[in-house]
Amino acid sequence: MSRMAENWIRLLGPPRIESPGATPLQPRGRKAWAVLAYLALQADGTGRSRTASLLFPDAEDPLGALRWNLSELRRTLDGVTVAGDPLRLTLQPPWRCDALEVVDSAGVPGVDPRTFGGQLLEGLTFADSPVFDSWLADQRYRLDNVVQSLLYEAALAALASGAPGQAAELASLALQRDPFHADCNAVLVKALVALGEHRHAREHVTKCGNLYREELGLPLPAEIRRALSDAVPEADPGMPATAATVRSYLDAGGASLWAGAVDRGLDQLRLAVVLAQRTGDAHLIAESLVTLSGALIHQAGGRGAEVADFLHRALQAEGPDGASRTAAAAYRELGYLSVQRGVPDRAAGWLDRALRAAEGFPDEQARVLAIQGMLASDTARYGEAVTALTESGELAKAIGNRRQQAFSEALLGRVHLLRGELDQAAARLDRALVWIAEEHWTAFEPFVDGVRGETYLAAGKLEEAAAMIDRSWVMADLAGDHCYMALAAGAEARLFLAHGDLAAAEHWIDRGLEPKPWYLWYSARLLDTAAEVAMAMGSPRASKFVEKLAELASRSGMREFTVRAQSHRAVLGDEVAAQAVPWLAKEIENPALEAFLKQRHGG
Repeated sequence: MSRMAENWIRLLGPPRIESPGATPLQPRGRKAWAVLAYLALQADGTGRSRTASLLFPDAEDPLGALRWNLSELRRTLDGVTVAGDPLRLTLQPPWRCDALEVVDSAGVPGVDPRTFGGQLLEGLTFADSPVFDSWLADQRYRLDNVVQSLLYEAALAALASGAPGQAAELASLALQRDPFHADCNAVLVKALVALGEHRHAREHVTKCGNLYREELGLPLPAEIRRALSDAVPEADPGMPATAATVRSYLDAGGASLWAGAVDRGLDQLRLAVVLAQRTGDAHLIAESLVTLSGALIHQAGGRGAEVADFLHRALQAEGPDGASRTAAAAYRELGYLSVQRGVPDRAAGWLDRALRAAEGFPDEQARVLAIQGMLASDTARYGEAVTALTESGELAKAIGNRRQQAFSEALLGRVHLLRGELDQAAARLDRALVWIAEEHWTAFEPFVDGVRGETYLAAGKLEEAAAMIDRSWVMADLAGDHCYMALAAGAEARLFLAHGDLAAAEHWIDRGLEPKPWYLWYSARLLDTAAEVAMAMGSPRASKFVEKLAELASRSGMREFTVRAQSHRAVLGDEVAAQAVPWLAKEIENPALEAFLKQRHGG
């Protein structure tokens, strides 16, 4: 069916129904739009009573009010199904919905992020339904974040496909939303350089430097400056560019990285990319780019536009429908980056594509499942996390990949800790530590030490907790790993909070806030602890920490941290937040969270 024949439910920006030909009927009343938006974003459906109490809390007959609004939607959305209990919104052609396509952008081919503008239900407020108003604010943050990510990724894809003009347009649109987005600025500079607009590129870098200095008091991010030069290593012109020489450099780079010579290994992998490009072999180019990207991400902490650009170039070389180990790895790494950047809707799409491409490659399947488990854990879908991580560990065991087995086991330990299942957490983390020692995998040890220390802490074993947490901090600090430093500092703060030493706890909060971890789950956990410490001290910083946590959790789909932020707000006197806490918590199956809220709020 042609695009001109499509009917659109526009929920982003001022809400409206669009259809070709005559002016379509519009739902009457803001509550009808509220019902429509709420149902559109409940992928698994939602109970009628729950929806009625959310949207019509003061009505004499909430279910009756809901029925009237459902009838209004059916009157105006001919062909759209709104039925059942749980209620589900089902769209069939010619109907489309912009908010749904943003959330499921990976599953809708050809989505153009330039068509998504404005906030969810822009211009509408719901003071008479305060819990729904709170939900709406959270969803606005979430969808804004996804659209921003879509623009960024589309700019990278355009750059990789040789369309720098389109890349510059998309990056500029993303920067209108967030002028401080370092990666979008880097992509714009790369696009301008590719267009030959070097003066314009230099002017933009200067403008960025002034903006960061004047508005944030920070220096220009290094990735923006690097984008201006985009220097590549020079290979000996006499060296034959063959598959054999490329694979020799790939092997040498891998060996150097394994031995801990990271800089040398990266140089060798960059040369492999240069030689692969000379061969013109598309698959070899893709394989070299993915290998370099993986090294940058996991050995050098690379998370910015450079590594994402390499991954998009690899997919461009491999082909859009490639079901291969290389394609699977590229999709997985893009999913991993999205998990760490806190864009779960995009991460889920990339990882689904990775798992399809990995069919027949159990080593790659194990890696993808582990990242899917990480994503499910971050978004408080703990049952899904256990399933994915257990399957990952079993595959890793079958093929003898001990490092992958340790990674999946450690993440399972984290899930059990978060659910308060301390014996299971301890057993899994102790097994992971044994395997890490056998593999001499010191880079991952700070994470497992930190989580094991927190397991001791939750069990009231403060002396054992201190030994593990201290080790986690020292190793993370020596490695300069900002993610593990934030994890360990938060654990230190919780340890001193347990001792009643609030000054020391505050000191560790401040130390943890100094590094800027790429993995935003660590930032959220640290802000959650910071709020607890500040409230215990009666510090005015408490509100600041809570608001930062609430925004980050909403943008990143971290549902449990959203609940905890609302709980902190309630303690600080926010009555609407107090109403929202039990409503939001009901969606999360976590005995530890339930116990925490019962102890804090009663009931």
